[in-house]
Amino acid sequence: MKGIVFTEFLEFVENHHGIVMVDNLINKSDLESGGVYSSVGTYKHHEMVELVSQLSLETNVPIGDLLYIYGEHFFSVLFSSYPSFFEGQKDCFKFLATVDNYIHPEVLKLYPDAELPRFETELHETNEMRLIYHSERALYTFAEGLIEGLMKHYVGDNYTLSREVLDDEGKKVRFIITR
Repeated sequence: MKGIVFTEFLEFVENHHGIVMVDNLINKSDLESGGVYSSVGTYKHHEMVELVSQLSLETNVPIGDLLYIYGEHFFSVLFSSYPSFFEGQKDCFKFLATVDNYIHPEVLKLYPDAELPRFETELHETNEMRLIYHSERALYTFAEGLIEGLMKHYVGDNYTLSREVLDDEGKKVRFIITR
């Protein structure tokens, strides 16, 4: 998992809960990296799960909810950090349909060692889209938060987003978006 996900997460926690919380998370977590991250480095996704799990214990907010909230926030980070990915993109459904064919190949040019989820477009109509998320990491609530951030950016609150977990481990999930 790319370091920017970790560095932004720790900044997000600091902004919402303070630096003491960040120190507590790092000290209480079993992190191979020791909790030292570079935005361009690559780290095991288990460290993110460990940090979010500790935050869940500290705040009594479920892990899935925290990943979702952070995913929604992280969309704004991506939007401001990589504006070229969004240039000329005027329709949220068209943008989502290009994630695997345009966005992820561009990410791999920047970060060849990135391990990205896959998004399969199952249905793409004017007012409804269905995407199938595939990832061994099963961080679908993070992906859902990213989609939520994207939709709010493009259409405000004029949409609904739901999900269907298609396997027991959350490695395959269908997102249904209507506007």
